[in-house]
Amino acid sequence: MSAALWALVAVPLAAGTLLAASGRRADRYAPAVAVAASAAALALAVSAAAAPAEVRAPLLAGLPFGLGAHGLSGLMAVTVAAVTLAVLVHSTGDIGAGQPRARFFGLMLLFGGAMLVTVTATTLPALLMGWEFMGATSWALIGFRWHDPVRAEGAGVAYLTTRAADLGLYLAAGAALAAGQASGLASGLALDRLHEVPAPWLHLLTAGVVAAALGKSAQLPFSFWLSRAMQGPSAVSALLHSATMVVAGAYLLLRLQPLLAASGWGDDAVAWTGAATALALGLVAVAQSDLKQLLAASSCAQIGFMVLAAGASATTGGTLQLMAHAAAKSLAFLVAGFWLTAFGAGTLPALRGAARRNRIAGAAFTVAALSLAGVPPLSLWAAKDVLLAGALEHSPALYAAGLAAAVISAVYAVKALWYVGRPPGPVRLPATAPAPPPAAAGRSGAGPQDRGPRPLPAPETAAFAALALAVAALAALALPGPRTAVADLIGAGGEAAPSAWEFALPAALALAASAAAWAWGDRRSPLPARLTAAASGWLGLEAGVRAVLVRPVRRLAAALAAFDDRVLDRGVDGLARGTVRLAGGVDRRAEAAVDGAVEGIGALSRALGRLARRPQTGQVHTYLAQAVAAFTVLAAVFVLVR
Repeated sequence: MSAALWALVAVPLAAGTLLAASGRRADRYAPAVAVAASAAALALAVSAAAAPAEVRAPLLAGLPFGLGAHGLSGLMAVTVAAVTLAVLVHSTGDIGAGQPRARFFGLMLLFGGAMLVTVTATTLPALLMGWEFMGATSWALIGFRWHDPVRAEGAGVAYLTTRAADLGLYLAAGAALAAGQASGLASGLALDRLHEVPAPWLHLLTAGVVAAALGKSAQLPFSFWLSRAMQGPSAVSALLHSATMVVAGAYLLLRLQPLLAASGWGDDAVAWTGAATALALGLVAVAQSDLKQLLAASSCAQIGFMVLAAGASATTGGTLQLMAHAAAKSLAFLVAGFWLTAFGAGTLPALRGAARRNRIAGAAFTVAALSLAGVPPLSLWAAKDVLLAGALEHSPALYAAGLAAAVISAVYAVKALWYVGRPPGPVRLPATAPAPPPAAAGRSGAGPQDRGPRPLPAPETAAFAALALAVAALAALALPGPRTAVADLIGAGGEAAPSAWEFALPAALALAASAAAWAWGDRRSPLPARLTAAASGWLGLEAGVRAVLVRPVRRLAAALAAFDDRVLDRGVDGLARGTVRLAGGVDRRAEAAVDGAVEGIGALSRALGRLARRPQTGQVHTYLAQAVAAFTVLAAVFVLVR
């Protein structure tokens, strides 16, 4: 099946390149080409996962380019391809004919292809190439409407933040390469051998992988970039922030769990970072008054559970959480995008009653929100309980933190559901709510009661239905039989299995929190005003990074620029002026002497020439006389010398 594995990454990359390079001429055909390529990629992903294979191609000396679709890689490839197909089907009705469809669908396919390279990579060079290209295409997609400076700035913030964290992968690659040269480990850059790297390189490698993964998955302290990434189209958010880019870091940590354990510190650091993110960003989600911002913060929090699972050696639960979150969050983002374009409203108060105006979209969002809330029997409830069982075995305190984060999940999910499900009422923002994001500026006053919804196109209906079905059906994977099969497939046998009470307790807490959030409605938050204000501003993370990192770097850059202008430039200018003056002095003083010497030599040469011409008369008797005189002189010299 090696051909299927190569085709899996080649089909979307080739089709995406063709569409992106064709420009507006291909707009008419772009949706059909993109959906066909994505469907082919899904079929190839299923084929490759069903018959696991591994392929390698020479890249550099001792550094092959390797791909494989076995175990967790195969499941992730199928998940990525399936969500990509659903989002592209939805986009055929959402991205209108007047927009640059070829560029949009081309970039989406390129991103999907890069993500497939990332999840199937078996060596660090392949991972780095997929990781880098995924980041570059995500920047282009978030800034798709680049003519809007706010959107372009949001894309830049997201890209630069993740790029800064991505440097960790280069640190990891360098450490693995150095360890391979020092210890003779021939496969030092193979992902399944990284845990064999000896210390101290092992610790550098672990630190690099953890930094890159936390940055890409918007975990603390990098979470703020996901807020800025909401400037992209809703279809982009549905793809990037559900099953692909933003979960790539969590996937990498789940896949490299043996490395975290071998380091002696990586597993605990990762587990508690995930728990802290799930708690803190859950509170951020509760404080949001814009639907996409709430969903963005909830993505950080839900991915925090996956990161927690990676640190707690609950790989099966983390994998189930990843798959369930992919379906639920992509569905929620797609419905949010439909409401944003249909009603011109992005804030929760302005979307009040939106679910009642289109029953299909409302039902789809209800399924997604209840799954995010952890309400049984939906998939995120079951997946979260499986990973929390692993957390309990690892540390009761970690289990308690995860359980508290799960309760917060129910609060923010039901909050969003309350607004869109209640009858339309007067639009009013909470007193502690932040100003609407720039993408929604000028539209927050219009709501479902002011504008009628556009009809839901058939492709969007199909995408909503397929994802809603997946949200419900994936819960079956948490049952003992399917769960064991998944664990065996990803090589995670022997992990802790949840008992009956571990399913019942989170379900009861989720139902209680959901009921309390619904009863609370739109009243002022019971939390202290200062905490609510901090949470609504994403904990000031971006401001903190700007103060701690961006401003000092810019000041350093300004100081270096001033040094360049005032010291280096002046030094070069002074040297140049001195050289010019020296040349002028040489010109005035030395040139006359040099010219005189040259002219004297010329005059002497001319005088000698005149003297040499005198004997040349052309008369034979003169030459004879000159010869006699010369021989006479030679004879005299000969006699005298003897």
